[in-house]
Amino acid sequence: MDQIFAPVSVDWLTQLELWLNEWFLTLSLVFLAFEFLRYALKKRLNLRLVGDSATNFLTTVLSYGLTYLLLGAVYLSSYAFLHQFALLDLPVTWATVAACIVLADFAYYWEHRFTHRVGIAWATHTVHHSSPSYNISVAYRFGPMDGLWPLFFHAPLVLLGFDPFLVFFAEAMVQLYQTFLHTEAIKKLPKPIELVMNTPSHHRVHHGSNAGYMDKNYGGIFIFWDRWFGTFAEEHEKVVFGITEPIESINPLVVFFHGLTRLAAKLRATPGLGGKLAVLIKPPDWEPQGRAPGQVKNRALDSASPASAQPPHG
Repeated sequence: MDQIFAPVSVDWLTQLELWLNEWFLTLSLVFLAFEFLRYALKKRLNLRLVGDSATNFLTTVLSYGLTYLLLGAVYLSSYAFLHQFALLDLPVTWATVAACIVLADFAYYWEHRFTHRVGIAWATHTVHHSSPSYNISVAYRFGPMDGLWPLFFHAPLVLLGFDPFLVFFAEAMVQLYQTFLHTEAIKKLPKPIELVMNTPSHHRVHHGSNAGYMDKNYGGIFIFWDRWFGTFAEEHEKVVFGITEPIESINPLVVFFHGLTRLAAKLRATPGLGGKLAVLIKPPDWEPQGRAPGQVKNRALDSASPASAQPPHG
Protein backbone atom coordinates (compact mmCIF):
# COMPACT_ATOMS: atom_id res chain seq x y z
CA MET A 1 0.00 0.00 0.00
CA ASP A 2 2.84 2.40 0.81
CA GLN A 3 4.16 1.97 -2.72
CA ILE A 4 1.24 3.84 -4.30
CA PHE A 5 2.11 6.90 -2.22
CA ALA A 6 5.84 6.69 -2.95
CA PRO A 7 7.28 9.70 -4.83
CA VAL A 8 7.66 9.40 -8.61
CA SER A 9 10.26 11.42 -10.50
CA VAL A 10 8.78 13.84 -13.03
CA ASP A 11 11.90 13.42 -15.17
CA TRP A 12 11.31 9.66 -15.17
CA LEU A 13 7.70 10.17 -16.29
CA THR A 14 8.88 12.43 -19.10
CA GLN A 15 11.38 9.81 -20.28
CA LEU A 16 8.71 7.12 -20.00
CA GLU A 17 6.36 9.17 -22.17
CA LEU A 18 9.03 9.60 -24.86
CA TRP A 19 9.87 5.90 -24.75
CA LEU A 20 6.21 4.88 -25.00
CA ASN A 21 5.62 7.23 -27.93
CA GLU A 22 8.54 5.70 -29.82
CA TRP A 23 7.49 2.13 -29.12
CA PHE A 24 3.82 2.76 -29.89
CA LEU A 25 4.84 4.15 -33.27
CA THR A 26 7.03 1.11 -33.95
CA LEU A 27 4.30 -1.31 -32.87
CA SER A 28 1.75 0.64 -34.89
CA LEU A 29 3.80 0.19 -38.06
CA VAL A 30 4.12 -3.54 -37.37
CA PHE A 31 0.38 -3.80 -36.71
CA LEU A 32 -0.35 -1.82 -39.88
CA ALA A 33 1.64 -4.40 -41.86
CA PHE A 34 -0.61 -7.08 -40.33
CA GLU A 35 -3.69 -5.07 -41.28
CA PHE A 36 -2.44 -4.70 -44.87
CA LEU A 37 -2.02 -8.48 -45.02
CA ARG A 38 -5.56 -8.83 -43.73
CA TYR A 39 -6.79 -6.38 -46.39
CA ALA A 40 -4.93 -8.37 -49.05
CA LEU A 41 -6.52 -11.66 -47.96
CA LYS A 42 -9.93 -9.99 -48.11
CA LYS A 43 -9.04 -8.52 -51.53
CA ARG A 44 -9.45 -4.99 -50.18
CA LEU A 45 -5.84 -3.83 -50.48
CA ASN A 46 -5.26 -1.19 -53.16
CA LEU A 47 -3.02 1.79 -53.83
CA ARG A 48 -5.58 4.28 -52.60
CA LEU A 49 -5.79 2.60 -49.21
CA VAL A 50 -1.99 2.49 -48.94
CA GLY A 51 -1.80 6.15 -50.00
CA ASP A 52 -4.47 7.13 -47.48
CA SER A 53 -2.52 5.38 -44.72
CA ALA A 54 0.68 7.17 -45.71
CA THR A 55 -1.23 10.47 -45.68
CA ASN A 56 -2.34 9.76 -42.11
CA PHE A 57 1.27 9.70 -40.92
CA LEU A 58 2.13 12.78 -42.99
CA THR A 59 -0.61 14.77 -41.24
CA THR A 60 1.17 13.98 -37.97
CA VAL A 61 4.33 15.53 -39.37
CA LEU A 62 2.39 18.61 -40.52
CA SER A 63 0.57 18.91 -37.22
CA TYR A 64 3.71 18.68 -35.12
CA GLY A 65 5.60 20.98 -37.46
CA LEU A 66 2.95 23.69 -37.52
CA THR A 67 1.42 23.55 -34.07
CA TYR A 68 2.85 21.17 -31.52
CA LEU A 69 6.32 22.69 -31.29
CA LEU A 70 4.87 26.16 -30.80
CA LEU A 71 2.09 24.99 -28.52
CA GLY A 72 4.55 23.01 -26.43
CA ALA A 73 6.10 26.29 -25.30
CA VAL A 74 2.63 27.82 -24.80
CA TYR A 75 1.58 24.83 -22.72
CA LEU A 76 4.66 24.99 -20.53
CA SER A 77 4.38 28.69 -19.87
CA SER A 78 0.59 28.61 -19.39
CA TYR A 79 0.59 25.64 -17.05
CA ALA A 80 3.55 27.00 -15.09
CA PHE A 81 1.70 30.31 -14.66
CA LEU A 82 -1.56 28.63 -13.62
CA HIS A 83 0.18 26.32 -11.18
CA GLN A 84 1.01 29.35 -9.04
CA PHE A 85 -2.71 29.61 -8.23
CA ALA A 86 -3.34 25.90 -7.61
CA LEU A 87 -5.80 25.01 -4.87
CA LEU A 88 -3.60 22.14 -3.65
CA ASP A 89 0.03 21.13 -3.85
CA LEU A 90 -0.30 17.51 -4.87
CA PRO A 91 2.87 15.40 -4.78
CA VAL A 92 3.75 13.21 -7.75
CA THR A 93 3.11 9.66 -6.51
CA TRP A 94 1.66 6.57 -8.15
CA ALA A 95 -1.69 7.47 -6.55
CA THR A 96 -1.73 10.97 -8.04
CA VAL A 97 -0.47 9.62 -11.39
CA ALA A 98 -3.46 7.25 -11.52
CA ALA A 99 -5.88 9.95 -10.36
CA CYS A 100 -4.54 12.42 -12.91
CA ILE A 101 -4.96 9.93 -15.78
CA VAL A 102 -8.60 9.28 -14.81
CA LEU A 103 -9.31 13.01 -14.54
CA ALA A 104 -7.46 13.69 -17.80
CA ASP A 105 -9.71 11.14 -19.47
CA PHE A 106 -12.75 12.94 -18.04
CA ALA A 107 -11.39 16.24 -19.38
CA TYR A 108 -10.71 14.57 -22.73
CA TYR A 109 -14.33 13.40 -22.95
CA TRP A 110 -15.55 16.99 -22.78
CA GLU A 111 -12.80 18.28 -25.06
CA HIS A 112 -13.65 15.59 -27.61
CA ARG A 113 -17.36 16.38 -27.36
CA PHE A 114 -16.55 20.07 -27.84
CA THR A 115 -14.57 19.38 -31.02
CA HIS A 116 -17.59 17.62 -32.51
CA ARG A 117 -20.23 20.16 -31.52
CA VAL A 118 -18.50 23.53 -32.11
CA GLY A 119 -17.91 24.61 -35.69
CA ILE A 120 -14.41 26.04 -35.41
CA ALA A 121 -13.21 23.02 -33.41
CA TRP A 122 -14.76 20.56 -35.87
CA ALA A 123 -12.86 22.34 -38.66
CA THR A 124 -9.68 20.72 -37.35
CA HIS A 125 -11.04 17.51 -35.80
CA THR A 126 -12.78 16.59 -39.06
CA VAL A 127 -9.34 15.68 -40.41
CA HIS A 128 -9.16 12.74 -38.00
CA HIS A 129 -12.57 11.52 -39.14
CA SER A 130 -12.15 12.06 -42.87
CA SER A 131 -10.46 8.79 -43.81
CA PRO A 132 -12.87 6.36 -45.53
CA SER A 133 -10.67 3.50 -44.29
CA TYR A 134 -10.11 2.45 -40.71
CA ASN A 135 -6.79 1.05 -39.59
CA ILE A 136 -4.18 1.94 -37.01
CA SER A 137 -2.69 4.68 -39.21
CA VAL A 138 -5.88 6.72 -38.61
CA ALA A 139 -4.73 7.19 -35.01
CA TYR A 140 -1.98 9.42 -36.44
CA ARG A 141 -4.30 11.53 -38.62
CA PHE A 142 -4.30 15.03 -37.11
CA GLY A 143 -5.61 18.47 -38.04
CA PRO A 144 -3.87 21.86 -37.85
CA MET A 145 -5.42 23.00 -34.54
CA ASP A 146 -5.65 19.68 -32.69
CA GLY A 147 -2.93 20.75 -30.27
CA LEU A 148 -4.84 23.87 -29.19
CA TRP A 149 -8.01 22.64 -27.49
CA PRO A 150 -6.51 20.31 -24.83
CA LEU A 151 -4.89 23.31 -23.15
CA PHE A 152 -8.27 24.73 -22.10
CA PHE A 153 -9.78 21.46 -20.93
CA HIS A 154 -6.78 20.18 -18.97
CA ALA A 155 -5.77 23.49 -17.37
CA PRO A 156 -8.23 22.85 -14.47
CA LEU A 157 -6.10 19.86 -13.46
CA VAL A 158 -3.13 22.19 -13.04
CA LEU A 159 -5.29 24.61 -11.05
CA LEU A 160 -6.43 21.71 -8.88
CA GLY A 161 -2.81 21.08 -7.92
CA PHE A 162 -1.38 18.43 -10.24
CA ASP A 163 2.18 19.01 -11.44
CA PRO A 164 2.09 20.44 -15.02
CA PHE A 165 4.42 17.72 -16.30
CA LEU A 166 2.17 15.07 -14.75
CA VAL A 167 -0.77 16.59 -16.61
CA PHE A 168 1.23 16.37 -19.86
CA PHE A 169 1.98 12.74 -19.08
CA ALA A 170 -1.67 11.96 -18.33
CA GLU A 171 -2.81 13.59 -21.58
CA ALA A 172 -0.27 11.51 -23.49
CA MET A 173 -1.46 8.28 -21.84
CA VAL A 174 -5.05 9.01 -22.84
CA GLN A 175 -3.96 9.56 -26.43
CA LEU A 176 -1.64 6.54 -26.56
CA TYR A 177 -4.32 4.22 -25.21
CA GLN A 178 -6.54 5.08 -28.16
CA THR A 179 -3.93 4.14 -30.76
CA PHE A 180 -4.90 0.47 -30.96
CA LEU A 181 -8.62 1.28 -30.95
CA HIS A 182 -8.29 2.21 -34.62
CA THR A 183 -8.71 -1.19 -36.21
CA GLU A 184 -11.30 -3.47 -37.77
CA ALA A 185 -9.20 -6.54 -36.95
CA ILE A 186 -10.24 -6.70 -33.27
CA LYS A 187 -13.91 -7.47 -32.78
CA LYS A 188 -15.82 -7.15 -29.52
CA LEU A 189 -13.97 -7.92 -26.28
CA PRO A 190 -15.44 -9.67 -23.19
CA LYS A 191 -18.51 -7.88 -21.81
CA PRO A 192 -16.93 -6.59 -18.57
CA ILE A 193 -14.23 -4.85 -20.64
CA GLU A 194 -16.77 -3.48 -23.14
CA LEU A 195 -18.83 -2.16 -20.22
CA VAL A 196 -16.06 -0.07 -18.67
CA MET A 197 -13.27 0.49 -21.18
CA ASN A 198 -13.19 2.11 -24.60
CA THR A 199 -12.61 -0.66 -27.14
CA PRO A 200 -12.10 -0.97 -30.90
CA SER A 201 -15.82 -1.74 -31.25
CA HIS A 202 -16.86 1.41 -29.37
CA HIS A 203 -14.39 3.56 -31.28
CA ARG A 204 -15.49 2.20 -34.66
CA VAL A 205 -18.92 3.57 -33.79
CA HIS A 206 -17.35 6.93 -33.05
CA HIS A 207 -15.80 7.02 -36.53
CA GLY A 208 -19.04 6.05 -38.25
CA SER A 209 -21.03 8.42 -40.44
CA ASN A 210 -24.15 6.25 -40.00
CA ALA A 211 -27.08 8.26 -38.65
CA GLY A 212 -27.15 6.35 -35.35
CA TYR A 213 -23.40 6.51 -34.84
CA MET A 214 -22.56 10.19 -35.37
CA ASP A 215 -21.40 12.12 -32.30
CA LYS A 216 -21.27 9.04 -30.07
CA ASN A 217 -18.61 7.40 -27.87
CA TYR A 218 -16.35 10.35 -27.08
CA GLY A 219 -14.42 8.61 -24.30
CA GLY A 220 -10.66 8.11 -24.45
CA ILE A 221 -9.77 5.29 -22.06
CA PHE A 222 -13.11 4.75 -20.33
CA ILE A 223 -16.50 4.36 -22.00
CA PHE A 224 -18.54 4.91 -18.84
CA TRP A 225 -18.40 8.69 -19.38
CA ASP A 226 -20.53 8.16 -22.50
CA ARG A 227 -22.86 5.81 -20.66
CA TRP A 228 -23.32 8.37 -17.88
CA PHE A 229 -23.78 11.42 -20.13
CA GLY A 230 -26.04 9.84 -22.76
CA THR A 231 -23.64 9.72 -25.71
CA PHE A 232 -23.08 5.95 -25.89
CA ALA A 233 -23.99 3.78 -28.87
CA GLU A 234 -23.38 0.05 -29.33
CA GLU A 235 -21.91 -1.29 -32.55
CA HIS A 236 -24.71 -3.07 -34.40
CA GLU A 237 -24.92 -2.22 -38.09
CA LYS A 238 -21.85 -2.15 -40.32
CA VAL A 239 -19.90 1.07 -39.81
CA VAL A 240 -19.54 3.46 -42.75
CA PHE A 241 -16.27 5.22 -42.02
CA GLY A 242 -15.45 8.78 -42.98
CA ILE A 243 -17.41 12.02 -43.05
CA THR A 244 -20.71 12.65 -44.77
CA GLU A 245 -19.08 14.88 -47.38
CA PRO A 246 -16.02 12.86 -48.43
CA ILE A 247 -12.96 14.81 -49.50
CA GLU A 248 -11.99 12.17 -52.12
CA SER A 249 -8.28 12.95 -51.82
CA ILE A 250 -5.14 11.42 -50.37
CA ASN A 251 -3.12 14.60 -50.89
CA PRO A 252 -1.83 15.32 -47.35
CA LEU A 253 -2.19 19.08 -47.77
CA VAL A 254 -5.80 18.76 -48.97
CA VAL A 255 -6.57 16.37 -46.10
CA PHE A 256 -4.83 18.51 -43.50
CA PHE A 257 -6.49 21.81 -44.43
CA HIS A 258 -9.87 20.69 -45.81
CA GLY A 259 -11.76 21.49 -42.60
CA LEU A 260 -10.46 25.04 -42.47
CA THR A 261 -11.12 25.65 -46.17
CA ARG A 262 -14.67 24.38 -45.81
CA LEU A 263 -15.18 26.53 -42.71
CA ALA A 264 -13.90 29.57 -44.63
CA ALA A 265 -16.31 28.82 -47.50
CA LYS A 266 -19.22 28.54 -45.07
CA LEU A 267 -18.23 31.83 -43.40
CA ARG A 268 -18.13 33.59 -46.78
CA ALA A 269 -21.55 32.22 -47.72
CA THR A 270 -23.20 33.15 -44.39
CA PRO A 271 -24.48 36.74 -44.23
CA GLY A 272 -24.09 39.04 -41.25
CA LEU A 273 -21.64 39.17 -38.36
CA GLY A 274 -24.04 37.27 -36.13
CA GLY A 275 -24.39 34.51 -38.69
CA LYS A 276 -20.63 34.21 -39.12
CA LEU A 277 -20.17 34.03 -35.35
CA ALA A 278 -22.80 31.29 -35.22
CA VAL A 279 -20.85 29.31 -37.84
CA LEU A 280 -17.86 29.36 -35.50
CA ILE A 281 -19.57 28.49 -32.22
CA LYS A 282 -22.64 26.46 -33.16
CA PRO A 283 -22.59 22.77 -34.14
CA PRO A 284 -21.16 22.14 -37.61
CA ASP A 285 -24.58 21.13 -38.96
CA TRP A 286 -26.05 24.56 -38.13
CA GLU A 287 -27.45 26.54 -41.05
CA PRO A 288 -29.00 30.03 -41.06
CA GLN A 289 -32.77 30.17 -41.43
CA GLY A 290 -33.90 30.40 -45.01
CA ARG A 291 -30.82 28.80 -46.53
CA ALA A 292 -31.66 26.23 -49.16
CA PRO A 293 -30.56 22.69 -48.20
CA GLY A 294 -27.16 21.85 -49.66
CA GLN A 295 -26.25 25.49 -50.35
CA VAL A 296 -23.25 25.04 -48.07
CA LYS A 297 -22.35 21.42 -47.49
CA ASN A 298 -21.22 20.15 -44.10
CA ARG A 299 -20.76 17.00 -42.10
CA ALA A 300 -24.43 16.68 -41.18
CA LEU A 301 -25.80 15.79 -44.58
CA ASP A 302 -28.59 13.24 -44.47
CA SER A 303 -27.00 9.87 -43.75
CA ALA A 304 -29.09 8.41 -46.52
CA SER A 305 -27.51 10.70 -49.10
CA PRO A 306 -25.30 9.18 -51.79
CA ALA A 307 -22.19 10.74 -50.20
CA SER A 308 -22.71 9.05 -46.85
CA ALA A 309 -23.94 5.82 -48.36
CA GLN A 310 -20.71 5.20 -50.20
CA PRO A 311 -18.78 2.20 -48.90
CA PRO A 312 -15.30 2.85 -47.54
CA HIS A 313 -12.54 2.84 -50.14
CA GLY A 314 -10.49 -0.32 -49.96
